[in-house]
Amino acid sequence: MKKYLIAGLLVWLPLAITLWVLLWLYGAMDGMFLWLLSGLQKAVPAGVVSDGLESLRGIPFLGVFVMVALLLGTGVFATNMFGQWWLRQGDRLLGRIPIVKSIYSSVKQVSDTLFSSDGNAFREAVLVQYPHQGSWTIAFVTGRPSGEVAAHLAGDHVSLYVPTTPNPTSGFFLIMPRSAVRPLHMSVDEALKYIISMGVVAPPPPAPPAVRLGEADPNRMG
Repeated sequence: MKKYLIAGLLVWLPLAITLWVLLWLYGAMDGMFLWLLSGLQKAVPAGVVSDGLESLRGIPFLGVFVMVALLLGTGVFATNMFGQWWLRQGDRLLGRIPIVKSIYSSVKQVSDTLFSSDGNAFREAVLVQYPHQGSWTIAFVTGRPSGEVAAHLAGDHVSLYVPTTPNPTSGFFLIMPRSAVRPLHMSVDEALKYIISMGVVAPPPPAPPAVRLGEADPNRMG
């Protein structure tokens, strides 16, 4: 009985978690769409337009399609010169509001660093000794120390994020010498799977280097 229960659990658990994540995403996007719809209804006078907006609430999956289209449209707008100019003006405007500027500038700086295509944050998985010598864990390189912190450090150092398991959204921030960090061949996605599974789902070992024509294979005897 126990064997069959565990086998059934292994079949349904991944499906249940996948469904839960998809439903959470759907609820978040649909909730944002309804919030925008409520704002539009308050902005337009009562009448045919308002009644038409109210009828949109009953259309299934409309919120997901609208939010995806909105994100794509925003991305197209933000990647051309005209859109970038308007975004700079908006940043300057928000940067002049006393309380908003501290929150907006901090969040924007972090998001630009994490999601920028030319940034180095979370692009490399490494192996470090933590929390003590002889105990190893996987960390992600988030950059290099700068400012006053870098002035107090001698030599080459890196900034690291050590996630916890099975919830990688919480963790620890470390600054360690580059010499104490061992780079890994695994990708960031493979490292996250390894951490979330608590070491159960191990990534495949790196493939051996290809042998060029005319060169001897070092792994071949004789």
